[in-house]
Amino acid sequence: MTEPTAGRLQLGAAWYPEHWPTDRWPEDIHLMKAAGLTVVRMAEFAWSRLEPAEGKFDFAWLEQAIAGLAEHGIASVLGTPTAAPPAWLVQDNPASLAMGSDGRRIQFGNRCHYCVNAGEFHTASKRIVQAMARKFGPNPHVIGWQLDNEYSRVCYCDTCQAEFHKFLETRYGTLENLNARWTTAYWSQTYSTWDQIPLPVGAHNPGLMLEFKRFVGASYLRYQKLQLDVLRPHLKASDWVTHNFMGWFGGFDHYLLSADLDLASWDWYIGTGHHDHLTTGAIHDLTRGFKRRNFWLMETQPGNVNWSPVNNSLNKGEARAMAWHAVAHGAEAVLYWQWRSALGGQEQYHGTLIDQSGQPRPFYDEVRQLGAEFSVVSDLLAGSEVLAEVALLNDYPSRWSIEAQKHHQDFDYVAHLTHYYRPLATRNVAVDILPADTILSGQRYRIVFAPALLILDEARAGNLIEYVKSGGTLVLTIRTGVKDKYNALLPSRPPGPLAGVAGAEVEEYYALERPVPVHGDWFAGVSRQWAERLGVISGSCSLPVATFRASNGWLDDQPAVVVHAIPDQGTVYTLGVYLDEKAQQDIIDHILAAAGLRTIKTPPGIEVRTRLRPDGQEIHFIINHNPGEQSVRLPWPAHDHLSGQDVRGNTLLPPYGVLVLTRGEQEPQTARRAATSREAAPSA
Repeated sequence: MTEPTAGRLQLGAAWYPEHWPTDRWPEDIHLMKAAGLTVVRMAEFAWSRLEPAEGKFDFAWLEQAIAGLAEHGIASVLGTPTAAPPAWLVQDNPASLAMGSDGRRIQFGNRCHYCVNAGEFHTASKRIVQAMARKFGPNPHVIGWQLDNEYSRVCYCDTCQAEFHKFLETRYGTLENLNARWTTAYWSQTYSTWDQIPLPVGAHNPGLMLEFKRFVGASYLRYQKLQLDVLRPHLKASDWVTHNFMGWFGGFDHYLLSADLDLASWDWYIGTGHHDHLTTGAIHDLTRGFKRRNFWLMETQPGNVNWSPVNNSLNKGEARAMAWHAVAHGAEAVLYWQWRSALGGQEQYHGTLIDQSGQPRPFYDEVRQLGAEFSVVSDLLAGSEVLAEVALLNDYPSRWSIEAQKHHQDFDYVAHLTHYYRPLATRNVAVDILPADTILSGQRYRIVFAPALLILDEARAGNLIEYVKSGGTLVLTIRTGVKDKYNALLPSRPPGPLAGVAGAEVEEYYALERPVPVHGDWFAGVSRQWAERLGVISGSCSLPVATFRASNGWLDDQPAVVVHAIPDQGTVYTLGVYLDEKAQQDIIDHILAAAGLRTIKTPPGIEVRTRLRPDGQEIHFIINHNPGEQSVRLPWPAHDHLSGQDVRGNTLLPPYGVLVLTRGEQEPQTARRAATSREAAPSA
C-alpha cells in the first residue's frame, strides 16, 4: 500500500447518521462542507443497525451516507463496530460478556463489554467485519478503517484464565522454569499444574502480575489480527487501517499493537481545565513513535466533554491552537467528536459542532476557520515530518512493574517520564518517544533519555552500550536496571548490566518523606520522592558532579549525579535524583548544550516547532497557547501561509494565535543544517 500519511491534511468529525432521519442528512453534509470538513468517521458503534439479527445485514443506509458525503468531496473512514456488541448477540452468547475481577459479568449497555478471548464473540466479529469489508472495501470513497474503539476492557472469566495458562506455557515451556523465574518458593507459591495459576486480583507475585499484563496485550493483539485477516483482502491498495489509542493508557504495550497497523491514531480530550502544550506534546510524540511516522488525531474535544468533574468549555481560539499544536507534532488529520448531539444515550451533554436542533454551535465557526486554513497549507505540508535528534525511551513492562510496587505512593511512571519531556519541550526541542528496545546505534539521536528503565536484560543493555560507543549521550535516571524481564531482581546493583558504561552503581535507594537538598556543578535544588546514593566504580573515569546535602545521614555529601565521558566514545549521565522543576530545567539545559543541540528559549506558553518537507524545506509553526497577546521576534524574513503575509522582526501574536512560516530570501536548508544551526528557527 502507499504511505498512509503522505497525503493532504484532513479535517473531520465523527458522524452517526443512524441516529437521524435520512431527510436530515443533506443538511448535515452541507454544513460539513461549509465548515471545510474533508473526512468523516462512521459506523464504529453501529453493529445493531448494520446487523440487526445474526447474519442479516443492512448496509444500504451506510452506503447512502458514504455516497452523500462523496458528492460534496468528503471522504469516509469506517470503524468496525465491534466495541458495541448488540443485545441479540449478548442474549444468544452470554459468555461473550466480559467478567470483572469480582466474578460478575459486565452489564450490557455500555461499550467494550466483550470478552476479548470469547470464541463466540470472535465468530460474530469476523462475520460483521468480513461483510463490511466485502461491501465497502472496494468503495473509492472509503479511504481508511478504524478497528474497534479504544481497547480497554480486562476480563477475568474462565475462558481468559484457560488462555492465560496457554500463554504462560508457551512463554516458559515448563513449570520448573516458571517456578524458578518467579521464585515461587517464596510464600509456598510453587505450582505443580498450569491450572493452579490464578488471574491476579490486587497485589500478587511480581512475575505473575507482569505476565498477566503481557497476556492482556497479547489477547488484544490476537483479536486485532483476527479483524485484520478478514478485512485486508478486500481493501484497495491505498487504504489504511488504524486503531484509536488513548494516549498514556497503560493497559497494554501500544508499540506491540501498533506493529500490525498502517498508522497510529489517538483520542485527545482535556476534560476539566485547559490545554498544557508541554504535557500533551508528549502524547502526540508518543503516538508518532508507535509507528515512527505521522499520525491521525481520530477524536478530539469540540468545546467541552461530559464526563469530567467540571465540564468547562475551552476558551475561544484554544481548540484552534490545539489543532495546530497537533499538526506541528506530526498529526495528518484532526477529527472532532462528535458532529451532532444525540437526543438520548449516555453522552447527551458532550460538546459537538452542531446541537440537537441541527444548528451550528458557536464552536462551529472555529472549525470553519480551521477548515479554510488546512486547505491553504495542505499541499505545503504533504509528505513533511518531524525530525527529532532526542529520544525518550518508554517501556510498558517497566511501568507495570513500578505501578505494582511503587515503594513511594506518589511515584508515577508517566509523571516521571514527562518530568524529562517538559524541560525539552520548554526549549522547543523535538523528541521521539520510542520503545526501549529500539536499535539506536547509527540513528540520528544525539541524546537518549531512559527514564526509570527498571527492566533491563543483556540484549537491551547491549543496545544502549553500542549507542554510547557510537558517540551518543545516554541519560540514566532513578529506578534503572533493577529487574530482569521476568520481574525478578537482578543479582547485581542498579543499573545492572549498564554499570560499566555508566561508571557508577546504586549503593542504596531511598523513598523520601521530605525533599532532600542537592547541589551540583550546574544546578542547586532538591530531590523529591526518591533519591539514590551513587558510588563511582573503581578504575572508571566517571566524576560526581552533584551531591546530596544534609538529610537522613545516609545521603549526606554522597554522590547524586555522576557523569562518565568515555574517551573516543560517548557520555553517560547517571541521575540519582528526582529534581524540582527549576533544577531539572538547569541540568537538562546543560546536557543539551554539551551535546550541541539547538534550543529555542520562548516565554511561557509560546511553542516553536518544525516539520521538514521531502525537498528539504522547513515549515515552522509558532503557536501562542496563552489567552493573551504575545510578541515574537523572527531572526529572518518569512512568509506566513495562514495570513498570506510576509513577516519579519517583531510580530504580535493574538491570543491563541498561530503562524505557519517558511523562510524567505534564502534557499531551503537540509535537515542536517537545520538541526545544527542556532538561527534556523524563530525565537520569541
